[in-house]
This record gives sequence, C-alpha cells and structure tokens, in this order.
Amino acid sequence: MKLQHLIDFNDITTDEYDELCRLASDIINAPHRYSAACSGRVMATLFYEPSTRTQLSFQTAMLRLGGTVIGFADPNSSSVAKGESLRDTVKIISGYADIGVIRNPMEGAAFAASLYSGIPFINAGDGRHLHPTQTMTDMFTIKREKGRYEGLNIGLCGDLKNGRTVHSLLRAFTRYNGNRFFLISTKELRVPDYILNEFSGSDNEIIMTDNMEEVIDGLDILYMTRIQRERFGSEADYRRQSGIYVLTPDKLKSAKPDLTIMHPLPKVDEIAYEVDDDPRSRYFEQAENGMYIRMALILSLIEGNPQRRSSRRAYPLPTRRFCSNPICVSNHEHYLPEMTKTVGGELVCAYCDYKII
Repeated sequence: MKLQHLIDFNDITTDEYDELCRLASDIINAPHRYSAACSGRVMATLFYEPSTRTQLSFQTAMLRLGGTVIGFADPNSSSVAKGESLRDTVKIISGYADIGVIRNPMEGAAFAASLYSGIPFINAGDGRHLHPTQTMTDMFTIKREKGRYEGLNIGLCGDLKNGRTVHSLLRAFTRYNGNRFFLISTKELRVPDYILNEFSGSDNEIIMTDNMEEVIDGLDILYMTRIQRERFGSEADYRRQSGIYVLTPDKLKSAKPDLTIMHPLPKVDEIAYEVDDDPRSRYFEQAENGMYIRMALILSLIEGNPQRRSSRRAYPLPTRRFCSNPICVSNHEHYLPEMTKTVGGELVCAYCDYKII
C-alpha cells in the first residue's frame, strides 16, 4: 500500500481497502502466520481522549503481530500537561516508534500530526470529525455480514451530529451506489451539512426521519449510536436528547430476520440489554473485527514505509484565524499553516472540513 498515513477512510482506494479486508480475513483464518510479522517494531499510541475499545484494539493488534507498544492514555501524565505542542510531541515520537496512533478532541489533529511526522500516523478519532479505523471496522463487518456494499437499506440512529463514526461511515459509502440511508435523529442532532454535501451527485438516497419505528421493518442494517454526553455544552442539553431512541425487543418484532444490528460502542442506554442476546446483534463481533482490520492496516503501513522520513519540514506560519470551527486544531496549535481544499464546489478547512466563511 502506497499510503503514508491514514487520516480519512477515503485516503485509500477501493482496491487498497479490498486488499486490507483480504489480509484481515487471512489473519483470522491463519493467525500463526502473522504472530511475528512486526517483531522488533514499536507502535506509539497518543490518546488525548478517553478510550477503551479503540486503544485496546490497537494495542492488542500490535502485540498479536509480535510488536511492542509505547505511549500514553492520559495527556496529564505526559509533557502535554506542561504545554508541549502537538508538533513537538509528534517529532519526538517519530524518533522512538515505527508507527503512531493518535486520538485527540481537536478536529484535524491527526492531519496536523502527519505534517510533522517521520513515521506513518493513524487517526483514531479527532473530535466530532472522523474515525477512519472504526469505519474500516464497520465496513469489514458489513461485508462479512451482507457480502456487499451496494443495494442496502441502512439506518443510522442517535447522535448523528457529533458522531464521528457516523460521519466517517457515510463518507465511505459515497464511493458506492444504490444504497438508501435513513438518518434517524432529532432535529438538533442531524448529520452536518458538510457530510451530506458529499453525497451530491451520487446514486444514493438520503432520507431524514425522527421515527425509528416507521422505517425499521425495511432495514438491512441498523447502526445505533449513543448520545454523546461529552459533546454537549451542559448536562441539561444532554438530558433533553438522551433516552429518545432506545432499541428494544418490541421494536425489533417488525424488523427483518436477517437485520444486522451494529454499534461502534460504548453503548449506554440506547440498546436494551435483552437485545444483546438477539442473534441479529453483531456489535461485539464488530468490535473483534476491528482488531483484525487494524492488524492488517498496521502491517501494511509498516511494510509500505520501511524507512523513517525526515520530520524537519518548514511550513509558512498562519497570518490569521482562518477556520470558523472553534475546536479545529488550527485554532489551538497556532503554528499550523493555513490549508484549504475544495469539496463539493465549496472551500473548506483542510484540517476539519468546515466551510471557510
């Protein structure tokens, strides 16, 4: 794979992703072949935000490949607490490890890290923005469950505004055709326009609704998400949205026998515990699939980038605050260069994809 970093799922081609899926399947079928594939290699995990599944999945993936892991799970226990910049942390890590994984609450942080890194970096989630390896997990699970990426009726339910897993998954499906997406949420938690704009011109249908029961009978896949307490400005705002969508056995009575129920986890109260025992629930298998697809990604990035690159790169300093997104990394790491791109005919921030005003 020619890719140097994985910041967005759409960084890789369809053929490259298909090859990753084949590799992940081979690892599942013959794990002994890969138990020393990364022997002598080091992965650094930089987790500026709490994580259980993603962090442990990456760590286990590297250990099962025979490599070792360094890093931090709490920035307060690192030099970040002393005010060290993201750039400096990344430059230091580039001298210690062969591959890096970063989760950060600032949108665009993974892309910013890649600008100064001498090793491949993987985005493990940047704020409300993207979560590409969760997307790989989701897509790999869908392929194993349904055998295809086209001609599906897919429901996504819950916090679609703040859910980076939803954003990444929808962006991934823009490369496929003939799907119908039922976006189930309150008006306040709808998918951001910049995600919907990417479907412009595609052969997919977007249907917005606030009623799960009206559409569940026609779904092939139901992707549930939690209401993200940590993304709300106040407890009161959160409580106004929590508990509105709860998947129960009664609601599943009208669903297809072969419905696939997915969830990026952690789940809180949006899925009744009884649903865990329903054979259509695949979210625990989904989490395990994530380890195997991450093993394939780690191995491919390391093999494709055998030499460290120089992290001594000069970028022009920004002259103004150009992004209107307050949690964009460019508004916190002030040395970052101004970078834009065009999406759907609109000029957007290259870090966080917000429209430049």
